[in-house]
Amino acid sequence: MAHPFNPAALLAVDPATDHVRGPASARVTVVEYGDFECPSCRQAQSALKIVLGHFGNDVRFVFRHFPLREVHPHAEIAAEASEAAAAQHKFWQFHDLLFAHQLQLDAKHIRQYATQAGLDMPRFSNEMSDHVYLQRVQAQLESGRRLSVRSTPTFYVNGAFCDVSFGLDHLHKVIDTALAESGQ
Repeated sequence: MAHPFNPAALLAVDPATDHVRGPASARVTVVEYGDFECPSCRQAQSALKIVLGHFGNDVRFVFRHFPLREVHPHAEIAAEASEAAAAQHKFWQFHDLLFAHQLQLDAKHIRQYATQAGLDMPRFSNEMSDHVYLQRVQAQLESGRRLSVRSTPTFYVNGAFCDVSFGLDHLHKVIDTALAESGQ
């Protein structure tokens, strides 16, 4: 028997595997499916920092991997590297480094960013050569596919798709509405 499609279950935050900024008590959860080599994702990062700063503890933000390998050949390895950094409690620092240096995401540069982030380099090198985190990246990619994610960045606000194709100001408005509906 096939399992029924349940978007809410796919978007439920899992503290063991998701990368989360903001408190679990936040009234609004924003999930982004992103790609470190995607120019639109990089542009979204600066706007996201402003939006998240504006809403403070009312919003928590979750980043999930959706490497578009067909158009971004380094996206998957960058996602794996970010997971290796996460295992050393440095995901967000590494996330920011990858977006800051988006045009240089080959293995040599990724090693430089890992050194810059202060990672344990023998551990990082072993985990990368063994592709320890590839399955986690692919699981997030698959959850995005099941949600019909086609491009990056793709956002969900409290489980509902949020179209930002005409700008991230729409994300701000959707968060405002969600907060109002939750009884701000």
